[in-house]
Amino acid sequence: MPNLPVLDIAGFLEDPSGAAASRFVRELIDTCTGTGFCYLTGHGIDPALEREAMAVAEAFFSLPEPERLSIVNTNTPHFRGYTRLGMEHTNGKRDWREQIDVGPERDAIPQRPGDPPWLRLRGPNQWPEAVPRMRPAITSWMSAMAELGEAVLRALAVGLGQAPDHFAPVVTPDPEVLVKIIRYPAQAAGEQAHQGLGLHQDSGLLSFILQDSTGGLQVESGGTLLDATPIPGSYVLNLGEMLQVATHGVLRATRHRVVSAPSGNGRISLAYFFNPCMESKLEPIELPDALRATATGGQNANPDDPIFSVYGENWLKFRLRSHPDVAQKHHADLLGS
Repeated sequence: MPNLPVLDIAGFLEDPSGAAASRFVRELIDTCTGTGFCYLTGHGIDPALEREAMAVAEAFFSLPEPERLSIVNTNTPHFRGYTRLGMEHTNGKRDWREQIDVGPERDAIPQRPGDPPWLRLRGPNQWPEAVPRMRPAITSWMSAMAELGEAVLRALAVGLGQAPDHFAPVVTPDPEVLVKIIRYPAQAAGEQAHQGLGLHQDSGLLSFILQDSTGGLQVESGGTLLDATPIPGSYVLNLGEMLQVATHGVLRATRHRVVSAPSGNGRISLAYFFNPCMESKLEPIELPDALRATATGGQNANPDDPIFSVYGENWLKFRLRSHPDVAQKHHADLLGS
């Protein structure tokens, strides 16, 4: 039996006013005020899209290192492209994974005096010439995932006593989505000198994880860590810090990590982060009395890790501390501020 709830969104997608949709909304709110993680089924994402996205990930990670490094993320100030093994950090420690970061395809914005520093994050992606299928495969999958993200936000809004389109202004017209194409190499049990991915919370609104069959994702719950064992046909869904702030802590951004497989080829996963527009500010939500009574406060317990209400500030904070090599090369003037 799975350690996390399994929620079927199909009824909500088919008829948002029907009985199945109402049941899904109740289950979603129960989950998001509890463990904060679930498996999402009935999502309607074409399995062929998922297979192709996974296939291009495997093709890229099979390339010789010089070809992978042709799109290394230190090439640009936008934190896009390939992160070498061990070069991303969580809680100040190296994560034993390699990945490609892909965001909205935009031109870079020339900086002017007084511009918010998070505007530096906007810019084009880097795509590997050796895997020409990657760009169409990943962008097609991203488009499908955006529709799913919007649907889950509508369900959350209804469950919080708001109009279905309550969150639409913060993701319109250009949500700051992010895809991470990730490989976690195996590490023998006696050599666990590195964390696969350290315990952390996500920064935005919603996170969707497409896993292979390897496993390794763990969710913190009640002082223990629960295995999010892969379930074929599902996404693992969790919430980010912006929803925690907006709901006064009624919805929680739950900490989670990835443990490396002890042997084999390692783990490949695709993470899709449905985030607000960077200029968006999530205002506190007026919650129904029953939910307001469960509010614990939206800020993190660690005073050195504040959650900013303007998403661009929150996103820049995450990027600078997670990728110190890019930060030092392109954003040294922001470090320590």
